[in-house]
Amino acid sequence: MQRYFAGRENWNEDRVKITGPDVHHIRKVMRMAPGDTVTVIHPDKKAFEAEITEINEEVYCALKHPLETDPELPQKVTIVQAIGKSDKVEWVVQKGTELGMAEMIPFQAGRSVAKWDEKRQQKKVERWNKIAKEAAEQSERLMIPEVKSVASLKQVIQWTEGFGHLLFAYENEAREETESRLSGYIGKVGPGESVCLVIGPEGGFTPEEVSVLYQASFQPVRLGRRILRMETAALYFLSALSYEWEE
Repeated sequence: MQRYFAGRENWNEDRVKITGPDVHHIRKVMRMAPGDTVTVIHPDKKAFEAEITEINEEVYCALKHPLETDPELPQKVTIVQAIGKSDKVEWVVQKGTELGMAEMIPFQAGRSVAKWDEKRQQKKVERWNKIAKEAAEQSERLMIPEVKSVASLKQVIQWTEGFGHLLFAYENEAREETESRLSGYIGKVGPGESVCLVIGPEGGFTPEEVSVLYQASFQPVRLGRRILRMETAALYFLSALSYEWEE
């Protein structure tokens, strides 16, 4: 069943209105008609089965019944991903959404191969959020992870103040036996808690960045004994969290 997210202002007691690009998808791509059934998601993370009653510039649906489903991770996971070359960030947005992240903050690291182009910022962020929306629909999420604008490490620290768990994937931890193994942290991140994982760029964190993270109470974590690519680290972490708390 096709899945669509509808803004809070589009709901009333027994009807919901679908607007924006989803109208084109319903009309032209899926070629739906009145009487067809869709799943519509409320901003409060509630899913409803609904029957299309009218298709014009907007699509109106009659609510049939709520759907008992809970596909969200028990924790709120924020992935802070260093900017990488090519489409690496897009990959993390898509796959991270499928694996349950709640939001992503891209950041410009000192050793990032790619440099952020301020002139293209709005279009780039819009594209990332579009990818997150499509991935949330495909994976039957009850929320669309927000992808924020590219931030500095200082801004990241400010935005994540108050999180229950602050971690950074430090490649040096994979090179030796340490007490920072992921297994030591993963069981401590209880249901309802917030966790932030900072992932560095292709060239790794600079010594200055490591120092700043330590000072801000971020703890280094080892994601296995192998050095992972930057686009793999977030998926490793989210998969481990899902296995521990969902499976």
